Amino acid sequence: MKPWSMVAIYFVIWWITLFAILPIGVRSAHEAGEEVAQGHDAGAPVSHGLVKKALINTVVATIIFAVVYWFRTHGYLGG
Repeated sequence: MKPWSMVAIYFVIWWITLFAILPIGVRSAHEAGEEVAQGHDAGAPVSHGLVKKALINTVVATIIFAVVYWFRTHGYLGG
């Protein structure tokens, strides 16, 4: 694979896994037992934990990319 192709594939895998990981562990104010201020959405997350999720996402995407790369280099994926 060419280097730019590998970067593009990793980028796509990273974004797809990000959308799969984002909702994990999100708790709304109602679920957390906190009072919702007037004008705020009751379903809004208390804490998003985006940095932690980005790091977890990077690890998961790297593992998935390694598997895809292995399949590609061993001839299991066409091209």
